[in-house]
Amino acid sequence: MSLPNQKRYWGTQRVARVCQVSPATVANWIDQGLLKGHKTPTGRRRVEADDLKAFLRAHDMAVPQDLTNGNGHATVVVVDDDPGYLKALVLTIERSDLDVEVVEAATGVDALLEIGRVQPTLIVLDYSLPDLNAPEVIRRLLEPGRQLAVEVIVVTGGMPERAAVELREMGVKTIVNKVEGMQAVVDAMQQALKRRKVA
Repeated sequence: MSLPNQKRYWGTQRVARVCQVSPATVANWIDQGLLKGHKTPTGRRRVEADDLKAFLRAHDMAVPQDLTNGNGHATVVVVDDDPGYLKALVLTIERSDLDVEVVEAATGVDALLEIGRVQPTLIVLDYSLPDLNAPEVIRRLLEPGRQLAVEVIVVTGGMPERAAVELREMGVKTIVNKVEGMQAVVDAMQQALKRRKVA
């Protein structure tokens, strides 16, 4: 469940679609201070939903429904310690048909903080992180005797078979190997979001 005072952020691709301009134009607006925004640790520009709403109204532009109805779309926390891979994956997600907000984290501890903050619909989690691996992150998300309340997709460059078994026992339905490409991750996300709608 989303918290009523939870801050929601939009990436330049989504803002560009709403304003019918290019993502580069949105980036310029942010850099010039015309549109209030900030940069994530991986250099992605983000705009808070309320600031975007104010900007659209100030420029007599239509405010889309998912800006006005608070929680109109899913939030995904994407966790990977490789900045190049993380940046490319976030860009692939933003260019896809998935209408999601992306929140990034580079470590297991950061992931747990972001998950607690945004209460995501979906988590895309790298198996090997510098501080905690995927099972350790999931273990901390699981309260004693509880099922995992949010679906987790684990992305890996390779893991022992017993680790895959352990993840499935914890409730992970999907494990994607990085060699399958980023589109495979996006496809897995699409399936997970469909399952959630049906549930």
